[in-house]
Amino acid sequence: MFRAASETDNQGMRARFLGRLVAAALPIAFLCGSALALGKDYKAPEVKAAQTYPAHEEHANEHAAIAVEPYDTAEKQSIFPVEFRQHDLLPVLLIVTNNGDQPIALTDMQIQLITPHRDKLMPASSDDIYRRLAHPQANDRQTVPLPIPRRRKVKGAVSPKTMDQIQSAQFAAKAVEPHTTRSGFLFFDVEGIRSLAGAHVLFTNLHNGQGGDLMFFEIPLDRYFGAAP
Repeated sequence: MFRAASETDNQGMRARFLGRLVAAALPIAFLCGSALALGKDYKAPEVKAAQTYPAHEEHANEHAAIAVEPYDTAEKQSIFPVEFRQHDLLPVLLIVTNNGDQPIALTDMQIQLITPHRDKLMPASSDDIYRRLAHPQANDRQTVPLPIPRRRKVKGAVSPKTMDQIQSAQFAAKAVEPHTTRSGFLFFDVEGIRSLAGAHVLFTNLHNGQGGDLMFFEIPLDRYFGAAP
């Protein structure tokens, strides 16, 4: 004959059931949280005239100003669908303001991030960004932050939607119309770089409406780091 279940037996069964329920729910909660993070949409920042940013250079006689704003913190990178800090990619907002009556041509513009050790970094292409995000290498090195904290990289796929949003964030203007400001992000591979103190961004091969060369722009990043809270 079967014995009647005691109150102690019933409590044990309820405890085991609740334990299994919690264990089953944890992976689902984790996946839901990941899905929300991956589903985050890019939100373009509000942009002002270039001469209002700490790290800028203005050529009054050429009616042109350029500014750069590194997005080097988790809070600032929250506008993106992915956290680039985890992949050693540094987003830098580029702002170009034309205060004159003629357009500024950017089709031949060359951009270099020159590190304190005189390494010259070109902005990453969309393909470069995709490869870095889709096929990162595990990295446990302890380095001095940029101040971008290093984290262990995890392999993963990049959805077409995420790449579309990253591409839409990249600076793509070919010209800046009179009395207009254009902006977008540059992405630099900063793997292995211990500090950007003393680095600067160099802009060359800009042209005015008649095809004449503009003076080069050289913007020290220390102007940003010195002004950042």
